[in-house]
Amino acid sequence: MDEQKRDYYEVLGVERDVDERALKSAYRKLALQFHPDKNPGDKEAEERFKEASEAYAVLSDSDKRSTYDRFGHQGLGGAGFDPFAGFGGFGGFGDLFGEVFSDFFGGRGGRSRGMRGSDLRYNLKISFEEAAFGVDKELEIPRLQRCGTCEGSGAAVGSSPQTCSACNGMGEVRLTQGFFSIARPCPQCGGRGQVIRDPCGDCQGQGRVEVEHKVKVEIPAGVSEATRIRLAGEGEAGSQGGPPGDLFIVLTVEPHPIFERDEYDILCELPVSFSQAALGAEIEVPTLHGKVELKIPAGTQSHTQMRLRGKGVPLLNRQGRGDQIVLVVVETPSKLSAEQRQLLERFAEISGDGHSPRHKGFFDKVRELFD
Repeated sequence: MDEQKRDYYEVLGVERDVDERALKSAYRKLALQFHPDKNPGDKEAEERFKEASEAYAVLSDSDKRSTYDRFGHQGLGGAGFDPFAGFGGFGGFGDLFGEVFSDFFGGRGGRSRGMRGSDLRYNLKISFEEAAFGVDKELEIPRLQRCGTCEGSGAAVGSSPQTCSACNGMGEVRLTQGFFSIARPCPQCGGRGQVIRDPCGDCQGQGRVEVEHKVKVEIPAGVSEATRIRLAGEGEAGSQGGPPGDLFIVLTVEPHPIFERDEYDILCELPVSFSQAALGAEIEVPTLHGKVELKIPAGTQSHTQMRLRGKGVPLLNRQGRGDQIVLVVVETPSKLSAEQRQLLERFAEISGDGHSPRHKGFFDKVRELFD
């Protein structure tokens, strides 16, 4: 392979907004095409398989995908990133790839393996400040959990599942027609290789029961709207001893009455009076980190932007913070007392029509265009 890594979305042939199901489908297609067992001795196919597996390892993990979308390969450690670390090396992918390869080769090996539990999604609403600074939450998640009475076997206490007599525990039956032999899941045991004569009363023989499961989730500082947090193994329990699924926490951030957010910067409008803008003033301004004094220079124009360094949102999983951008809005009084009107009329008389540099410059340009 070239030293320059290809874009992971390009490797899998998917768009950047691909969902989980389409991502898995694209990977399955490539993995089946280039798997070493189907291409013995073909080094190019092996490299293509590794490349596709690396791309899937990153894009199927919400945290790694978010980092990759922001920073590319460098955000994952560049050339030092090993997508198979913790999965037993090449060929031993563990739970991450288990469900992808479960039916590649027709279920070879006899009895059907336990099914992986379903992934769960939980929509969590947090405040603007919680998104900025992080928060720990304890949630109650309804999920299927392994039955404690039968330990997941589905059989009543004192009994156990029996070997299926129709398939002799293989989980499949073969239909032979001419030269062809076709394997099908056993209709009597559903491919499990075992039948339950005396089902557990608590789970009705299913091996799983629905419970309200408490789980703690740590939300890091700097998260934003629609951030997904993956809690591995906190989804539903697998059936027949299969691994559990994952839990995905999807965040919704409540709006703030004063602040808006732009990436890691905070936006805030600051209303000032005509006299404060003209004469200058020091005004106390709210920030996420407390109040600060902001100096308004004399002659400040409406919609001038002023920056408060380091008063924004902490950077996600990094050091530093964004800034706060203060938009100065000069308010024109809507009601004037008699004295105020006299003073303003006197001010206008003394200043003349073109007292403002911006005013004078604008009408100079108008005259140049139409004279």
